[in-house]
Amino acid sequence: MKKWQIWSLAAVVALVTVAGTAYAFRKELILYAVAIRARDATPVAPNREVVWEKGPETAPEGQRPPNIVVILADDLGFNDISYYGGGLIETPHIDALARDGANFSTAYSGTAACAPSRAMIMTGRYGTRTGFEFTPTPPGMTRIVDLFYNDGTRPHELLVDQEAADKAPPFREQGLPGEEITLAEALKPKGYHTMHIGKWHLGNAPEFIPNAQGFDESVMLESGLFLPEDSPEVVNAKLPFDPIDQFLWARMQYATSYNGSEWFEPKGYLTDYYTDEAVKAIEANRNRPFFLYLAHWAVHTPLQASKADYDALSHIENERERVYAAMIRALDRSVGRVMEALKENGLDDNTIVIFSSDNGGPGYIGIPDVNKPYRGWKLTYFEGGIRVPLFVRWPGKIEPGTERKMPVAHLDLFPTIVAAAGAPLPGDRVIDGIDILPYVTGMDEAAAPARPIFWRDGHYQAVRLDGWKLQFAKRPNKTWLYNLNEDPTEQVNLAEENPEKVAELKALVEAHNATQREPLFPAVAEMPVTIDKTLEEEATPEDEYIYWPG
Repeated sequence: MKKWQIWSLAAVVALVTVAGTAYAFRKELILYAVAIRARDATPVAPNREVVWEKGPETAPEGQRPPNIVVILADDLGFNDISYYGGGLIETPHIDALARDGANFSTAYSGTAACAPSRAMIMTGRYGTRTGFEFTPTPPGMTRIVDLFYNDGTRPHELLVDQEAADKAPPFREQGLPGEEITLAEALKPKGYHTMHIGKWHLGNAPEFIPNAQGFDESVMLESGLFLPEDSPEVVNAKLPFDPIDQFLWARMQYATSYNGSEWFEPKGYLTDYYTDEAVKAIEANRNRPFFLYLAHWAVHTPLQASKADYDALSHIENERERVYAAMIRALDRSVGRVMEALKENGLDDNTIVIFSSDNGGPGYIGIPDVNKPYRGWKLTYFEGGIRVPLFVRWPGKIEPGTERKMPVAHLDLFPTIVAAAGAPLPGDRVIDGIDILPYVTGMDEAAAPARPIFWRDGHYQAVRLDGWKLQFAKRPNKTWLYNLNEDPTEQVNLAEENPEKVAELKALVEAHNATQREPLFPAVAEMPVTIDKTLEEEATPEDEYIYWPG
């Protein structure tokens, strides 16, 4: 157990007075010690202008490789996009990418959590192959979540492995190894100027940041507020039932950096700020091939909307849903502005634009329909946790309105983008993804390989092959088997009546695991997640659940 700093008597008395009870006092004290003081100890400078490196004044003659723009949303639910027929609001600019290009309607995230999925996008390799299997946990988070979650009101407690937490490397050193080849590094030999904007989550030490992983320039998310909590331009929606949300509000700041600089304040609402920088980056590089990785923080918690977007959605009566919808509105506007910038600079016909989300929508925001019609949430391998949008637009190469049902995954983005750029795949390592462009530019999707797709997060594992999906875990000790061809929303567990299929798929998982490596850092806790209820709803012992190691 860590020794907490001894506070002055006046500070203790003040906190006791505010908290009202001994238990509340204990929680407030620890929250203050672990989160708020750590936040306040990190200085954030006023906004500074980012001046993007400028390419040639004129474009070289002849054909050049396509520009590549990857726009990645964070925690966006499958049902948050109106292209699929649902959602709280219309998302016309995101929908246009699908209409103008290809919609891969059976697309999967690398895993059901953010950081390993991002690593898989960057490398084309399973997180279990690189060792980046778990999501790094910020300092103090496990302590806070343990205290606030395990209050005796829930049927399943958060499990904390304090021994693993004590042995884990520091948070900022839990990163993607430098020997891995990222998309940015693979594109460099073809003359690409590589740029990252937004979330990274693959390590914060100097050897792990984007500039050390092939990116020429990086405007990086350093904390997590979309605007200061007390800004007159923001509308906040706090989640009192979510311990992680309480940690975020206490710990996070309104901060970014450029090329590893000291932290400084963004300018305006974070989603709009990142979009402003993306527009500037496109303008500066219009005369040379570029790769832009725009990794939005939206629509991750803390739930914060710009007042302008919030006011525009007065027809949504539920406060939390209105804030969340306003965040989606800003994300959709961002896509539209990026597309307009490409058009204004004469680049839209020679640019591949890819849109996806890092995983499914979470149940801890308390909005029930984010993944509709699928069951489950982020931090589960039910379809709601791993089914994501994947739209690819490339005029002249991909016919507008192309629809593909073949299962694809985040792993496929690396080989697909590298092939489109005319660059070679690394020859000294296994690349787990496949190039999916041939199946939207001429080749019949029926010719795609019938390959298994694997997911693993500690003891909780899954595999999908030929429409069958198997999940199994130690906590609870359970196996789920679904025939997605007949039951795409996973209503009927067929495991007991199909032991041969279970054995067949488990054998695939075991063979796959034999080729993988040990995690680079351990899981320090396991979070129970109820499959069919949001965190706001009261769970019962009868509800299906899983434990997610992280």
